[in-house]
Amino acid sequence: MGAKTRKLSQINDSLIEWQSVVVADGSTGLTAVAGRGYFINTTGGAITVTLPSATVKPGDIIQLKDYARTWATNNVTLASNLFDGTTSAPTFETNGQTVTLVYMDNTRGWSLINEDTTSDFGPLFTSATGGTITTSGDFKIHSFTGDGCFAVSILGNPAGGSNKVDYLVVAGGGGGGFYGGGGGAGGFREGRQVAPAYTASPLVAASGLTITATTFPISVGSGGAGAAPGTPRGVSGSSSIFSTITSTGGGGGGSGPASGVTGNTGGSGGGGAPGTPPGNSGALGGTGNTPPTSPPQGNNGGQAWHACGIYQLGGGGGGATVVGSNAPQAGAPATGNTTGGNGATTSISGSSTSYSGGGGGGSDGNPRPGGTGGTGGGGNGGTGPNAGTTAGGANTGGGGGGGSNTTSGGAGGSGLVVIRYKFQ
Repeated sequence: MGAKTRKLSQINDSLIEWQSVVVADGSTGLTAVAGRGYFINTTGGAITVTLPSATVKPGDIIQLKDYARTWATNNVTLASNLFDGTTSAPTFETNGQTVTLVYMDNTRGWSLINEDTTSDFGPLFTSATGGTITTSGDFKIHSFTGDGCFAVSILGNPAGGSNKVDYLVVAGGGGGGFYGGGGGAGGFREGRQVAPAYTASPLVAASGLTITATTFPISVGSGGAGAAPGTPRGVSGSSSIFSTITSTGGGGGGSGPASGVTGNTGGSGGGGAPGTPPGNSGALGGTGNTPPTSPPQGNNGGQAWHACGIYQLGGGGGGATVVGSNAPQAGAPATGNTTGGNGATTSISGSSTSYSGGGGGGSDGNPRPGGTGGTGGGGNGGTGPNAGTTAGGANTGGGGGGGSNTTSGGAGGSGLVVIRYKFQ
């Protein structure tokens, strides 16, 4: 998009240098320079014109002219850090249109001269790529089951979809311990603002996330490996990240029975492991919501117990909405088990789905079975000998089930990132 000076004209005491014709092809943009005019030919595709924000001063002028009278078919969209005091900017879609823009100051930015009474540029909707894209009514939903990029090319304005998005960021779940505690669920963080609203979880933040016309790297956390014999804990899950939102991986469950290892901290904490008597013993679960967020991203893991000569149970892994259950203590009836904490349910993806359930605690099977995983992908705890341990659900952030006295812990489930916005 080279620039040969064609002629000089004068508008509002500012010289405009008209450039050679800019030929748009639908993929290449134009970065405009103050004091210049551009003949824009959109016969071959639409174009985004980026207005300068540095090295400009009040009164600087830029002009755009529809060269081939095709803007109604292939539009010209402005991108600006500041336009009439907002981050939104108009799209021009009138054949033969001429547009004159003036820079006012650092508070209001650019504005139109030839349409100075315009207060609403009409609806402008966000456009982006990345992940697996589905639609639900007037909304686009980008689901990331692995690392990727959310690339925003056009921002919505208040009359359209706004410059905010709803989000769900779920981290990888923790692995279950050997002969021990269930893995903690991956951290669960959700924000909702775009109207009309969907049915969100009880943990939803009251606002979505403000975006810009840029590319956002997306990190989706993997689940942690379960603990093998001789390993002190299951591996904690990895964090998931979208822009300023980070969900922490779930804590690995503690392994037993030699010393009764505590569960790891994390988005939700891993369950503790039973110890070896003399006496009755059991380690505590790991602390959830670590580091702390508001609303909280998870809960604590449960405490294990070894009732001498009666039973050995690992604690349940914490879930997004419920703590992992504690093993019954000395004197408790020899029934029941240690379940993983339940996760959270949201319809951000277009259907009601649960995420971030904790893994159930493992058992020696004498006489209690291993615990069931929490809703939202939590794996089941094993029941000795050699039975029952399962992994956390893929892309749910579920914690892995605790292993029995002869089986390794289950792996944690991988995480997920979902982004939702209005597109029409």
